[in-house]
Amino acid sequence: MRRRVLLLVGATTSLVLVAFLVPLAILVRDVAADRAVQAATTQAQALSSLIATTDRDSLEVTVTQADQASEHDLTVFLGDGTRLGHAAPRSPLVRLASRGTSASADVSGGREIVFAVREGSGRNAVIRAFVPDDQLRAGVDRAWLLLTGLGVTLLVVSLLVADRMARRLVRSTIALADVSHRLSSGDLSARADPESPAEIGVVARSLNHLGSRIDELLSEERETVADLSHRVRTPLTALRLEAEALTNPEEAERISDGVDAVQRAVTQVIAQARRRSTEPTAGCDAAEVVRERVEFWAALAEDTGRTPRCEIAPGPLQVQPSRGDLAASLDALLGNVFAHTPDGTDFSVRLEARPGGGAVLWVEDDGPGLPESSLAHRGASASGSSGLGLDIARRTARRGGGSLTLGRSPSGGLSVRMELAGVP
Repeated sequence: MRRRVLLLVGATTSLVLVAFLVPLAILVRDVAADRAVQAATTQAQALSSLIATTDRDSLEVTVTQADQASEHDLTVFLGDGTRLGHAAPRSPLVRLASRGTSASADVSGGREIVFAVREGSGRNAVIRAFVPDDQLRAGVDRAWLLLTGLGVTLLVVSLLVADRMARRLVRSTIALADVSHRLSSGDLSARADPESPAEIGVVARSLNHLGSRIDELLSEERETVADLSHRVRTPLTALRLEAEALTNPEEAERISDGVDAVQRAVTQVIAQARRRSTEPTAGCDAAEVVRERVEFWAALAEDTGRTPRCEIAPGPLQVQPSRGDLAASLDALLGNVFAHTPDGTDFSVRLEARPGGGAVLWVEDDGPGLPESSLAHRGASASGSSGLGLDIARRTARRGGGSLTLGRSPSGGLSVRMELAGVP
């Protein structure tokens, strides 16, 4: 944008300068030529009265002195063919003047001016003045140089002013784009400068209003989710009391564990609902979290006849998602394996270090896998999700600067690749 503004101003200024300076330069040249011709004409006309009243000897002396004192060549051609003053040829213009016609014309090397006058004897005489080119252009080169300098100065000044204006516009535009990127990344406190020039200020005020409105809507959403989550706690408390009232200790313990799990999930929902997306997370050691969750699911795998394969790179592998988010994501992925594959289906969990920091987590099973249409969307079905577990994992990966993709495992089952960015 800055370059375009400079090109536009430079082109416009150049056109204006050309339209102004070229006619002025021509006028200066014509004025200089007219001044030189006028001076020569005045000097030549001063001799016209002497030709009719002065004798031959005095006239010769006078013409010779006038020619020597003048910057121009002065010559007098008398009617008897005598030539006085500068030794000049009898040109066609002189012959024309000898017939009684005064004239002037541009000739090689300058301009020739002739006057037809009458001698005392009644014969026609001719006064010739010749103005050389250097006299016709006296001072023109200097004037043109000054005009060129003036034009260059005006062009430079206009470009400097345009550059300053363009810098301000570009700076305001870049700042506006930066605010837009910050808002899109979740920084709802970002605001543009409403005092930006012209229409950019209008866009800045509109963007600020949009940011404020988004902040208000998200606050309402967080409060609504938190309120609903709090309301769920009441029936959970009732369930806990019912479980404690059971006479069978095993049933009571099993139901209590289920209620505790739901209670933890509700607490996490409340925490996430109230947490601003702009608050940085402390991150966690992915190796430690994955190892812990695999050990937790190992007991259920044994009960359902599954053989887990686990390959975890030695830690620490620091990643951006929090410990709770990563654990919930892995639980959701392993929960999908147990929920959507028959008993006895083996699965594997693999964690590797990511080049440049972070980690890559694979969860693969030997089940039937997802249809090709779901895999083609790389983690998102046509409805925007490939299941609740995948959706939880995908959102966790994206919030942490990573991604989630789906594929086929070597055995034909589902392969989930979860890329986790490292802590800055």
